[in-house]
Amino acid sequence: MKLVNIDYIPGEEITEALGLVKGTIVQSKNIGRDFMASMKTIVGGEITGYTDMLITARQIATKRMVDDAMSLGADAIINVKYGSSSVMSGAAEVIAYGTAVKLK
Repeated sequence: MKLVNIDYIPGEEITEALGLVKGTIVQSKNIGRDFMASMKTIVGGEITGYTDMLITARQIATKRMVDDAMSLGADAIINVKYGSSSVMSGAAEVIAYGTAVKLK
């Protein structure tokens, strides 16, 4: 499955737009990670536990978006975007979305 964040696929002809596809996950923090994060804010720097958590969440959201596109018979997804928001204290949603298309 080709994924691009532009509205065309170089060298390919789009024959049909199948519609919006998306994948989402709500990921919660864990108490151990929270404690280490609060310690890290004292000295500064990257909070790798959260970075890893968000990388995993994006991968899961992307897979769910691809699965959605495959169920429509898509060959590619264009205009792929990611978003995130706080759902509640200690939990964040990550969403991946784009337009599923058929290629010639």
